[in-house]
Amino acid sequence: MKTLFIGLGNPGKIYQNTRHNIGQTIIDRLGDSPQNSLFLKTDQYMNNSGLFVQKTVNFYKITPDHLYIIHDDLDLGVGEWRLQFDRGPAGHHGVESIIQHLGTRRFWRFRIGIGRPPENIPVEDYVLKPFMPAEKVLIKEVVDKIVTEIDKLSSKGL
Repeated sequence: MKTLFIGLGNPGKIYQNTRHNIGQTIIDRLGDSPQNSLFLKTDQYMNNSGLFVQKTVNFYKITPDHLYIIHDDLDLGVGEWRLQFDRGPAGHHGVESIIQHLGTRRFWRFRIGIGRPPENIPVEDYVLKPFMPAEKVLIKEVVDKIVTEIDKLSSKGL
């Protein structure tokens, strides 16, 4: 059975280096997929991610336990990350959409911390902003760690 890694984000160059697109940034860094894994980026806006995931899972006949969603997370500080299974969306609309379309939350998630916005910036605006220069160092380190972890997972064939 193949393992599917999907990086969430918004389509278009305007969103490429934003906090919301960190999942797609990681997919870009992974390069070629090993035979037993697929690395894909959503082609839908974040809040509609579930449709892309559902179609892809059905097309490749992937079971949810072989699905890894890679996404930004406001509840983790910049530079923090977690790999977790069977979690609720915690307010992440892209993950809510996936759970709704799959009818389950029993899939893996790489949660990548983007921190909370300052009081004067709405969340909707914050997630669409690029990382600050000081944060970019932390993000590069966490992206490197996650890419290494995904390489290990995909080479094991789960």
